[in-house]
Amino acid sequence: MRFHSTRGNPESITASEAINRGLAPDGGLYIPEAWPAFQPEDFDGLNTVAEVANRLIAPFFAGDPLENDLAEICQQALNFPIPTRWLESDRLAMLELFHGPTAAFKDVGARFLAACMQRLQGDAAKPLNILVATSGDTGGAVAAAFDGVPGIRVVVLYPKGLVSPRQEHQLCCWGENIVSLRVAGRFDDCQALVKQAFNDGALREQFRLSSANSISIGRLLPQMSYYAHSSLQYWRETGKRLNYIIPTGNVGNSLACIWARKLGLPIGEIRLATNANRTIPDYLQSGEWQPRESVATLASAMDVGAPSNMERLFHLHPQVDSLRQAIAVQSVSDEEIRQEIQRVWQRWQEMICPHTATAFKVWEDLPDDLRQLPWNLVATAHAAKFDSIVEPLLGRQVPLPAALADILERPARRHDIAPTLEALVPFLA
Repeated sequence: MRFHSTRGNPESITASEAINRGLAPDGGLYIPEAWPAFQPEDFDGLNTVAEVANRLIAPFFAGDPLENDLAEICQQALNFPIPTRWLESDRLAMLELFHGPTAAFKDVGARFLAACMQRLQGDAAKPLNILVATSGDTGGAVAAAFDGVPGIRVVVLYPKGLVSPRQEHQLCCWGENIVSLRVAGRFDDCQALVKQAFNDGALREQFRLSSANSISIGRLLPQMSYYAHSSLQYWRETGKRLNYIIPTGNVGNSLACIWARKLGLPIGEIRLATNANRTIPDYLQSGEWQPRESVATLASAMDVGAPSNMERLFHLHPQVDSLRQAIAVQSVSDEEIRQEIQRVWQRWQEMICPHTATAFKVWEDLPDDLRQLPWNLVATAHAAKFDSIVEPLLGRQVPLPAALADILERPARRHDIAPTLEALVPFLA
């Protein structure tokens, strides 16, 4: 299997090369040159997420240096539960993606990517600099996954004042190979700075640069696995396709579900939930793509005004009418997020994070006929990561997962920088 850029660069490379580079030389994102075709029966006898992931991802690593390590990588990365838990029998479920080390779905892609890069780069004489822009959860997951890995240095960029206190601590409490930079700007400024660094040929030559954002193919491929696993579980039990509602910001997580459906997994309708950042729903309504500055919301990890992975989605669906057939999108306001957090607690005694609340609101607004279908709402983070929002709304304390409690005991350190390349360069090695 080979990969090429969304922007037409004719060069084709292996999965390992795409993982190492992060971004294509022409500024595009890597996509596979071909799409394997699966049937549900191809996964018979495979019951864990790691087993399903190995089978699903194997064609993308065919002929790659990591081909023989893939099963071990999947077992190493996906060694925590990712359950689908039904709230209403055969109608409403939550796909719980928050049982990893940093209590957010980003743990899946970050741990897989770290396992790959450790094998590819861990003994390099010159450190690999991994640049990661984060609106909250990505940076913590990537930092945790790469903490202490030899030969790799992670530089995390996050927007000052626009992540929760617990998220910020998770970004700043790691070992010497993790550098945390608090940027005077928004997430889009952080993301633009990372892209600027990659597009600077002299800088890329001086420093070995790679990415761990959702633009990395090493993040996207493993994220398909939990959609494959949960849809297969439901298919085996009922013979029906499972539908998904996914909170989305930079579109990586939802794109993974769209890709899994394209590969032949038994996935039905896909609906995306955004917050007040309406770039995607406005595009589906108007047909005009207009990236913009992001707006700060309660669902901070989704505060993205120029979502990078739309470039991959546009490659799959070049015409807006085609995309309208593939997905539906709804924007959810902060007030609706507050109401959903309270409503879900009152109805099911479930504590949910602000991002997960957007998915519940989309489900709540479905027409009656669609509400009767089986829906799996993607719970992207543990409510304890957003205690300052959730606890006042519910009037009670959110229990802290053990792994998160351990992280919060670590000392934190950070550096403040302006959103400029000149400010970033001194922190590269």
